[in-house]
Amino acid sequence: MSSLFDCRNESELLAGMRRARQAIGRGDLIVVPTDTVYGIAADAFSASAVQRLLEAKGRGRQSPPPVLVGGVDTLRALVSEVPQAVERLVAEFWPGGLTIVLPAQPSLAWDLGDTHGTVAVRMPDHRLTLELLEETGPMAVSSANLTGRPAAVAVLDAMTMLGDSVSTYLDDGPSATGVASTIVDATSLVVGPEPVVRVLREGAISRERLRDVLGDLLEPDESQVEEAPGPVSGGDS
Repeated sequence: MSSLFDCRNESELLAGMRRARQAIGRGDLIVVPTDTVYGIAADAFSASAVQRLLEAKGRGRQSPPPVLVGGVDTLRALVSEVPQAVERLVAEFWPGGLTIVLPAQPSLAWDLGDTHGTVAVRMPDHRLTLELLEETGPMAVSSANLTGRPAAVAVLDAMTMLGDSVSTYLDDGPSATGVASTIVDATSLVVGPEPVVRVLREGAISRERLRDVLGDLLEPDESQVEEAPGPVSGGDS
């Protein structure tokens, strides 16, 4: 049976955070509020927990979840390198609605799915989730919905879709924006022959704001791509 805690109530907040920590430690799933939409979360270093997360959403290993972190130091521990351009993105947009894909640290003992040696990382701008991350460490997190359904912007939306596959639900009211994070792929800054940052999904952070930080390192927008000579590879993963 799932438990629901209204974290706007101080007594429920303390009990809910304790229950959420315990659930992550057991390898169970939880639903947490973030600054974008509600997320379904698991211990990033528990392969079985991550697999349960994918199954709860109706996804396969070909759709590995991003990882939420509590700070830049954790980012550095999870990826093989943090290029200067990514340092600028982090300084401008973290904590916030930007997910960054980079080559993963090869020594890490985890299994997020078919990542092809990469990891998507974000630091959320939400006090409860940041506090939880400080105690649990990195969490694999995806939007709290069934695949193909709208992302949950209220905890009851998540409960309706995910039910008892989730151990603990933390409610902090409606999501502030309801807009999913922007995802950028910066792997070619580390391993590619031509450094470029690709926008895989435009969401909370606009392409224009990204270009203000990255300049010509950001891939051309669609109109420029259509006019460019020769083949242009897609940016989805």
